[in-house]
Amino acid sequence: MDTRTTETGADAGHGVSFSEAFRVWLRVACLSFGGPAGQIAVMHRILVEEKNWISEARFLHALNYCMLLPGPEAQQLATYVGWLMHRTAGGLMAGGLFILPGIIAIMGLSYVYAAYGNVSFVEALFFGLKAAVLAIVVEAVVRVGKRALKNRIMIALAAIAFVAIFFFAIPFPVIIIAAGIIGYIGAKQGRPEFAPAGHGPGGSSAVIDSMLGDAVPEHVRPNTARAIRVGALWLALWLVPVIALVLTVGQDNVFSHIALFFSKMALVTFGGAYAVLAYVAQQAVEHYHWLKPHEMLDGLGMAETTPGPLIMVLQFVGFMAAYRDASGLSPMLAATLGGLLATWVTFTPCFLWIFVGAPYVERLRGNKGLGGALSAITAAVVGVILNLSIWFALHTLFRETVPVHSFPFAFDMPVLTSVDVPALLLSIAAATAIFRFKLGMLTVLAGSCVAGVALRLAGVI
Repeated sequence: MDTRTTETGADAGHGVSFSEAFRVWLRVACLSFGGPAGQIAVMHRILVEEKNWISEARFLHALNYCMLLPGPEAQQLATYVGWLMHRTAGGLMAGGLFILPGIIAIMGLSYVYAAYGNVSFVEALFFGLKAAVLAIVVEAVVRVGKRALKNRIMIALAAIAFVAIFFFAIPFPVIIIAAGIIGYIGAKQGRPEFAPAGHGPGGSSAVIDSMLGDAVPEHVRPNTARAIRVGALWLALWLVPVIALVLTVGQDNVFSHIALFFSKMALVTFGGAYAVLAYVAQQAVEHYHWLKPHEMLDGLGMAETTPGPLIMVLQFVGFMAAYRDASGLSPMLAATLGGLLATWVTFTPCFLWIFVGAPYVERLRGNKGLGGALSAITAAVVGVILNLSIWFALHTLFRETVPVHSFPFAFDMPVLTSVDVPALLLSIAAATAIFRFKLGMLTVLAGSCVAGVALRLAGVI
């Protein structure tokens, strides 16, 4: 470790102590409901607007990089920001805390599910919470859109991205790559529409931007030798347990299947959980026979209504797989190990991508062509977040949707007669509280939870 940085703002976070950062990241983690759109909304509100830790421009720059990576972009964004402030320890803290509440919640619900067969009361407990999260997600789209879509070209890119992914199911990486190419060419041609986004809230006075503006800390500077060491370490942490399992218990053992399958998932989950869950469900149900179709949907319901990345449903899949094939262990012990194994091989690569790649991404911030590419990608990401928001709304406000698969269209259409009136009314109330009365996020979340419990007790839901 280079000791020259231990007395700089890189470790002190320019006045933000490690303990204070811990409390804030724990708060972010406990509020990380609603899938990637909701989680990005929570981080933007707390980190950019409330705490002024990072400027709008740097937040979007980091988000653009994370959106290009396989795995849950919100968790990787938390790791990135934590790494900027407090080096590797900060990245581990931020990224680890981001998934910790979800690990605990999904594990607890999985125990209940395996023992009793349903978690309907728990899902009802989070009914009101989902309505509030929907309002928070909509606010995020509006807020980020106002700052990122600064001209007609950017608005058009966002609209095209939304239409492409929502109505035509164009793969997420294709949309992002196309937007990046357009932005790069536009910037190289000197088009002002593709100039990087401004500082936004906080600007250069934000904690991280001030820290990096004074003197770039050693850990933020690209270093090939260090990148090789860090990459080798995280590859070993990821793959050595997988190889050891296969060699110890054989390739046909359920734990080997879990380790290999979810390691492969960690490499192909571009666009977040929404882009890969259909494939996971198909493989888990039809190929491995780990779960029944309705059980996969129950697991998805758990992940949607608990904090943490939606891809935490993979822990439930690993749990149930090992529960039904305990390999000589007690079913609950095997299930616990299976769930934790799935989580380990899913999230360990996320730290690898950030700790190896982030220094190079930071160096490229001043590149004109790259700046134009990322500006265009930012606009496309607004369209993608809008798509996620509508997806979340469809599954929150309607009990049924009908898949439309008539070439070239591929999207879900709500069944209007299946509208969930209590969820709709709660969402409207939460949106009114946020947009009209400017109530804080915690107040709205708490009020919606109370309302949800009250509706359950009244027999309405």
